[in-house]
Amino acid sequence: MKHPVDVHVGKRIRHRRWMVGMTQQQLAEKVGIKFQQIQKYETGMNRVSASRLWDIANATDVTINFFFEGLEGEERDLAMSAITGEATQGDLIVDREAQELVRSYYAIPEEQRRRLFDLARVLSDAA
Repeated sequence: MKHPVDVHVGKRIRHRRWMVGMTQQQLAEKVGIKFQQIQKYETGMNRVSASRLWDIANATDVTINFFFEGLEGEERDLAMSAITGEATQGDLIVDREAQELVRSYYAIPEEQRRRLFDLARVLSDAA
């Protein structure tokens, strides 16, 4: 049975890899393992060791904390999704459209991005 923390960390690995435009093969090469192992990490099938997570964080240019962000509030939902194999409601990490939106958002220059964020906040309050 998959542990909810392993599932969460795996989703965050996949999310970050996708955000930096890296394939599983490219990440595997940077870390010095086979891409099949990256697949297993991303699904939560295999637990990521501390040293491997350190390598993955360096390869994707984030701190290790990135992989644990949002865990506390989602732990129960993650446990259920690990058991059922379904994404939890509101789990934007697995939504391709949300990933593309975030990737595009961070490609916008900072000043324009701030204005876009303010606009989005106003529009969501109006809805």
